[in-house]
Amino acid sequence: MEKKVITLYKKKFDDIRHEENGVEFWYARELMELLEYAQWRNFEKIIEKAKVSCDNNGICVSDHFADVSKMVEIGSKARRPVDDYMLTRYACYLIAENGDPRKEQIAFAQGYFAVQTRKQELIEERISYIERTDARIKLRESEKRLSQNIYERGVDEEGFARIRSKGDQALFGGFTTKEMKERLGVKDSRPLADFLPTLTIAAKNLATEMTNYNVEEKDLQGETDITVEHVDNNSSVREMLGQRGIKPENLPPSEDIRKLERRVKREDKQLAEKAGKLHE
Repeated sequence: MEKKVITLYKKKFDDIRHEENGVEFWYARELMELLEYAQWRNFEKIIEKAKVSCDNNGICVSDHFADVSKMVEIGSKARRPVDDYMLTRYACYLIAENGDPRKEQIAFAQGYFAVQTRKQELIEERISYIERTDARIKLRESEKRLSQNIYERGVDEEGFARIRSKGDQALFGGFTTKEMKERLGVKDSRPLADFLPTLTIAAKNLATEMTNYNVEEKDLQGETDITVEHVDNNSSVREMLGQRGIKPENLPPSEDIRKLERRVKREDKQLAEKAGKLHE
């Protein structure tokens, strides 16, 4: 997500922030608009899912979700009450976690509400983590699908490893998977992708999805034909990156994604306590 987009969203979310007795909170109907949910009943379903998540985490729901009623104009200066919620930062985070991940606003909200600070650089860091882990999950899924595809076409696990390695060699300008691990200081027992930056993970995923598509569409059979396909796709992706001056083998490694995930989980566990409680 670009910095200017983050800056824009941050201002919008800051503008609807409220505070009472030292506890910051957001109104659900104002948050709904920023997350671009058109109908209250649909957004309320997300709130209910968030409440369940809160309860499952062993956190008192009423500490973070408070029922309130607001008066709104309905025309001709008439007013009527509508249901709303006061939401702590933790509640908003759970709502974002249960929202539509395809929405850019949801991705931002996950980062914005996850950190106990309004500093943009820390929000950017959290959003970067979300984007990287999302890319890694997609790569795992596409590689699992490729493994299944080639298994159905007469290739065993060792063959799959060779196909994937040949693809890496094409993507990384001749460097094998083992050589890339050595360049980045990755142990042999760990997947290379766990230490790659988001851009490279996304590049590997694109090439793998292209291979899956053509293996299925062309009904490619056997290790040789599938290897040629996978190498061609990785070469095409490398060429595309090269046109933008990017050589994936020269990009620096990123933090071990497993360590990053563990740290984020610890921070998430502390989020409810740090968010404070409504109506204390």
